[in-house]
Amino acid sequence: MTAPDAPPAAPDAAPDAAPAGAGTRPDADAAPARVRLADVTPPIALGPLDGRYRPAVAPLVDHLSEAALNRERVHVEVEWLLHLTEHGVVPGVPSLGDAETAYLQDVVTTFGADEVAELAEIERTTVHDVKAVEYFLKRRLDRAPESLGAATVLPSLAELVHFACTSEDVNNLSYARMVRGAVHEVWLPAATALVDEVAAMAHRYADQPLLALTHGQPATPTTVGKELAVLAHRLRRQLRRIAGDEVLGKLNGATGTYGAHVVAVPGADWEVVSRTFVERLGLTWNPLTTQIESHDWQAELYADVARFNRVLHNLATDVWTYISRGVFVQVPVAGATGSSTMPHKVNPIRFENAEANLELSCALLDTLAATLVTSRLQRDLTDSTTQRNIGPAFGHSLLAIDNVRRGLRALHVDADHLAAELDGNWEVLGEPVQVAMRAAAAAGVEGMENPYERLKELTRGRRLTADDMRGFVAGLGLPADVEARLAALTPATYTGLAARLVEHLDD
Repeated sequence: MTAPDAPPAAPDAAPDAAPAGAGTRPDADAAPARVRLADVTPPIALGPLDGRYRPAVAPLVDHLSEAALNRERVHVEVEWLLHLTEHGVVPGVPSLGDAETAYLQDVVTTFGADEVAELAEIERTTVHDVKAVEYFLKRRLDRAPESLGAATVLPSLAELVHFACTSEDVNNLSYARMVRGAVHEVWLPAATALVDEVAAMAHRYADQPLLALTHGQPATPTTVGKELAVLAHRLRRQLRRIAGDEVLGKLNGATGTYGAHVVAVPGADWEVVSRTFVERLGLTWNPLTTQIESHDWQAELYADVARFNRVLHNLATDVWTYISRGVFVQVPVAGATGSSTMPHKVNPIRFENAEANLELSCALLDTLAATLVTSRLQRDLTDSTTQRNIGPAFGHSLLAIDNVRRGLRALHVDADHLAAELDGNWEVLGEPVQVAMRAAAAAGVEGMENPYERLKELTRGRRLTADDMRGFVAGLGLPADVEARLAALTPATYTGLAARLVEHLDD
C-alpha cells in the first residue's frame, strides 16, 4: 500500500492538456504559445504565503515547513537512539562516548538543503517519508568511522534506529515539537508585541474623549484609550491561555500497547522509558492512545488561536470604522497609491488585509480542530494530510498580526474632529440628567416625576445645543449642587471612569 505521505505521482498527461472534445477558439492554432509558469526556475509559489507575503511569514518556515518536519523527525530518531543507549534499555547494547553523541547531534544541527534533497531522493524509492528518515540516519551511522575512527560502535547500532517504533511515534512527537516551537518562538512573540502596542495606544489616548456609538447611534461618550484597552485586555487573556496550553506526545507502538517492545525486551519498564523520553523532548506524556496521539491538545490550541484571531478581527473592523468616521487619520506613505483613479484616497488596506487573513486562518484552524480529534478505530490517515496545513493556518494569522501592527503605527487621533463630533451631540447628556433626576426623586425632591419620559420627549430623534440642555436643566428645580454639576457637564467631560479603567491593563 502506498504510504499516505508519499509524494504525488507524475500525471499521465500534461496538466494543461485539453480534455477530449473540448471546444477551442477558431484561431487557437495561430495563437502564440505562452511560457509555462510551472516550468520557471526557481519555482514560482502557488500560494501567497510563499510568494507575495513570504517576508512576513518566513520565520514559520523553520518550524512548520516540510523540511522542518523532516529535520524534527531526524531529531526524534536521534534522541530515541541516545535515550535507549544512555539508559541501557536493550541488553548488550554498548554505551556511546561523548564524540559519538556529538556526532549524532550534529546530524540534526547541520540538517540543511543537501540533507533535504537526500531525503527526497531516498523517499522516491521508499515511497514512505518516515522510512526514508530511518534509512537516512542509518547512512549517517555507516559514515561515522570516516570522522570518528574505525573503533566507533555507531555502525553496529543501525537496528536501534526506529527501534520498536511505528511511524506515528515519530510523527506525533515531531509535530508536537514543531507546533510548540512555532507558537512560542514565532507566533506568541509577534502577537504579544501587537497587544503591547495596542495597550500603549490605550494609555496614550486614555483621556481622549470619544463619542461612543451603540447600534451605530450616538451614545454615552467614552475615551479612545478605554475602547482600545478593552480589546487589549481581551487579546491578552487569549494569549495567557495559548501560552499555557499543554503539548502532548506518546511513544507506545502500533496500537498503543507496547506489544513489540515487551516481546523484544520484556525486562524493561516500557512505560517509564516512554514517559521519560517524551519528557526529554520537553513534552507532556500521554499514557493512553491508539496508534496515534489523539490530537486533543492540538484542537484545544487551535481553538484558542482562532479565538485570538476573532478578537483581533473585531479590533480590525472597529479601527476601520473609526478611520471611516474620522476618529483616526492615516499617515500617508510616501510614494504609495490609494486608488488607481482617485488620487486623494488613503485606504485602510492593512486592516482589510488583516480581516481576510484572519478569516482564512480561522477557517483552517477550525478545520484542523474538528478533523484531528476523530480517527477511525486505532488509525486512519486523515490527520496526515490535515496536519500538513498547520503552517498555512499560522501563516495567515501571523500575516494578519503584521498588517495590524503596521496599520496601527500609521494612525493618529484627530482630536479636533472628535471635539466637534461631541459638541454636535448634546442630546447624549439626556442619560445623566434623567439618572440625576431619579436620584433626586428618591431623595424626596419634588417635581422629578417621569424623568426618563421627559428626557425622551426632549431628546429622542433631535439634536440639542448646549443652551437647549442647560436651559432644560435650569428649569427642573434640582438641588443647587446637582444643578451646578449638570450645568458644568459637556459631552466631552461625560466619560465617567473611562480614563482610569485603562490602568487595569497594568494589573
